[in-house]
Amino acid sequence: MSAAPAEDFSRRLRRNARAAAVQALYQLELGGGEPAAVVAEFRHHRLGTWQDGAEIPEADEPFFAQLVVGVAGRLADLDAIIAPHLPKGRKVERLEPLLRALLRAGCFELEARGDVPARVAVDQYAGLAKDFYDTAEARLVNGVLHRLAQRLRAADMAREPPPRG
Repeated sequence: MSAAPAEDFSRRLRRNARAAAVQALYQLELGGGEPAAVVAEFRHHRLGTWQDGAEIPEADEPFFAQLVVGVAGRLADLDAIIAPHLPKGRKVERLEPLLRALLRAGCFELEARGDVPARVAVDQYAGLAKDFYDTAEARLVNGVLHRLAQRLRAADMAREPPPRG
């Protein structure tokens, strides 16, 4: 197998992990429970399985677990970091749970995963927002995470070229 297909596969697993993490965080917010139990449920019953006639793709499971457990353990901290970057008049606690999950996961990844280029993290969560929402919410996710990336990873943002596409 050449490096390019392996790299594409790895990226796809990461994207799938982000999508699953956002869904798990949404589930935790609505239903409560322990993050480790939700991670185990996803690992054993969702990731890489078929449900309702659709395939749930494989994911980078360690990355998925780190996102879910990391975000769930820092909700108040992440909300405090996100809040000043929201548009005027918007409050974290008044956002829809799915929108909160997207922003929290993106913020956590920008803070805790220096190995992931900042622009990649912003682009990935903006893309996930487009999968769930119309343009306005996707723009909100993109804008908030872009401002957070400029604050949290200024050097990374300054040296990276804008994403293609």
